Amino acid sequence: MDDPALDPREHHAALAGLKRLNAWSRSARILWPSIAKLAVDVNAQGRPLRVMDVATGSGDGPMTMAKLARRQGLKINWTLCDCSSLALEVAQQHAHAIGERVDLLRVDLLREQLPARADVVINSLFMHHLDHDTGQTVIRTMASAADVAVGIADLDRSNAGLALAWIGSRVLTRSRVVHFDAIASVRAAFTLDEARAMAHEAGLHGASVSRAWPARWRLWWQRPSARTASEVSV
Repeated sequence: MDDPALDPREHHAALAGLKRLNAWSRSARILWPSIAKLAVDVNAQGRPLRVMDVATGSGDGPMTMAKLARRQGLKINWTLCDCSSLALEVAQQHAHAIGERVDLLRVDLLREQLPARADVVINSLFMHHLDHDTGQTVIRTMASAADVAVGIADLDRSNAGLALAWIGSRVLTRSRVVHFDAIASVRAAFTLDEARAMAHEAGLHGASVSRAWPARWRLWWQRPSARTASEVSV
């Protein structure tokens, strides 16, 4: 799906297929508990929590979290970033469908610094597109734009991950792009230890890296100064 020559119709179909796959695997809920805890604290200060989702794709992850925030009475301002104008168009449609106002930024995370700041900068299911050095650069770029925390969720390279990707992609979508990408993505993904090493090399000392269902890993890092100021334990 990274191929810029991909037919727009196939791109739309692939984004729809990934949305179903992400909903089935409950991807959005991997980072949500930590985001929600910060939102409670920041809302108590009389303002919304600012969350920026980079490489957002169709925006289904943050919009799922937006619905969770509403149910819990939490106020969050969302900024969605992607290098694809088509992906941002789809993300805007998803936001509009649930009545959520979002800011959209077209930015190539691999070549540009993020042009805005947020309390929390997150990405989900993006790191497996990168090699170790580029992944380290992306983590550092995210941290430079985050006033409080960085959250990342991605695939874990494992046999269990391969099996789930094969089954899930074929059951939930007929998109040939998703069928190919699902397997290729797990094979290209980082292990838990590799993710921990990237975070350390990027300067995110003390980052928590743990396993998450299904066959995923979760990274959460909070600035020590922000942690002390807010007294939030995430």
